[in-house]
Amino acid sequence: MKLASFVHGNGTRIGVVEGDEIADIAGADATLPADMAAFLALGAAGMARARAAAAKAPRLKRRDVKLAAAVPNPPNVFAIGMNYADHIAEARKFPQFKDLPTPTFPIWFMKGKSAINGPYDPIWRPRVSDTLDYEGELGVVIGRRCRHVPKDKARSVIAGLTVVNDGSVREWQQHAQTFTAGKGFETTGPIGPWIVTLDEAGDYNHLAIRTWVNDELRQNGNTKDMIFSVDEQIAYLSTMCTLLPGDVISTGTPLGVGGFGDTPR
Repeated sequence: MKLASFVHGNGTRIGVVEGDEIADIAGADATLPADMAAFLALGAAGMARARAAAAKAPRLKRRDVKLAAAVPNPPNVFAIGMNYADHIAEARKFPQFKDLPTPTFPIWFMKGKSAINGPYDPIWRPRVSDTLDYEGELGVVIGRRCRHVPKDKARSVIAGLTVVNDGSVREWQQHAQTFTAGKGFETTGPIGPWIVTLDEAGDYNHLAIRTWVNDELRQNGNTKDMIFSVDEQIAYLSTMCTLLPGDVISTGTPLGVGGFGDTPR
């Protein structure tokens, strides 16, 4: 099932994407939450209700709705830095990063809620820097409240997968030892276009990650090359804090970002 947050008429609500249409599940079950995080908190029962509602819900053409961020109001957005060896290698070409180590523990930072953006909405270029960059990443959406999740149980707490562009202002990223300043500019966190449940998404430990800038393929990686797997990331984060339904984990970017090219762009 593909779950989207969309705007049509008054307010944002949830739909099930079916080809070029969206099943407006509120039209069949008005008691379902309109907010994605609240819906995910219903767990398996909510998913079953959404499937049942989609079977009889009115359809809208995707072209007639505006797709919002897959999770418009995530409780938290966790993001990991330097999680692909080839991305670290491309950074080491630059003198300031020549001694950049391969991490032995995950490098975490947060993206602020004002960074969250729709999948097709414009990203604002900052007035204070010309180093705005892209980072295509697999996004993992948490489906239930959990703590101290062992690696072999991590799959059970995932609601589904999405796409995240971890927009990065490189100059500001270097202002401090944490990445937060360069990662938190408004609108620099598009999420979507929808959440794909695990029964349809395939093996999240072996998925292609590709990023195009206009028609140019810039990134072409695979999640199998992560230093810390999705399961390891969930185990680590859930040891640190309680994960909540609707939390988004942005799992790192592979080789090919604009700022680390032979000619940065």
